[in-house]
Amino acid sequence: MAKLTKKAKIVAEKADNDKLYGVDEAISLLKELASKKMDETIEVAMNLGVDPRHADQMVRGMVALPKGTGKDVKVAVFARGDKAEAAEKAGADKVGAEDLMEDMQNGNLDYDRVIATPDMMGVVGRLGKVLGPKGLMPNPKLGTVTPDPAAAVEAAKGGEVQYRVEKAGIVHAGIGKASFGEADIRENFDAFVGAVVKAKPSGAKGKYVKKVAMTSTMGPGLKIDLSEIEGA
Repeated sequence: MAKLTKKAKIVAEKADNDKLYGVDEAISLLKELASKKMDETIEVAMNLGVDPRHADQMVRGMVALPKGTGKDVKVAVFARGDKAEAAEKAGADKVGAEDLMEDMQNGNLDYDRVIATPDMMGVVGRLGKVLGPKGLMPNPKLGTVTPDPAAAVEAAKGGEVQYRVEKAGIVHAGIGKASFGEADIRENFDAFVGAVVKAKPSGAKGKYVKKVAMTSTMGPGLKIDLSEIEGA
């Protein structure tokens, strides 16, 4: 049997797989166990009582994390003229039209968010099979199809995260970095979980929030006590 590393031994001693942790307790432990060599991402995963194969049970949305994500978000924008210039000034990593479409068709998809003005959707629509599977297709409900791309770029760069339930009924997102203060991580946790709870679809029956867990990039998964989550 392979020997546990020093880090793995510490994790095994301090993290209890069967315990339900309070949110603050989980945050404190994940920060304590985080690597000193890299700034790990703190993540939340929620197991929901929905079947996303049914349209009335889809959970999808966007939430602004009050303390940001600590991540450099790469944003591409489809726009022309003044709106393209405004998006560039707002910090977009790539702005274009047909040239950007061709670039993406050639496999250049290293973006976290794709934004488009309404008049560009005829161009963007040709990328459905490319952007769709990656969850990058601009969508007016998520604010990524907008007449004000500059504001959307600023929101994305400022800590706005998208979430979408997966086939197994799980929705997850990074809510900050291990270097964040505990209060800041808690504020982001409450904002994300609160948004998902409020997004409960009309078709969801029975218990909506079944499980919640927190983890870090290289850390253990900690089960959260649902009694601390309002609306769960």
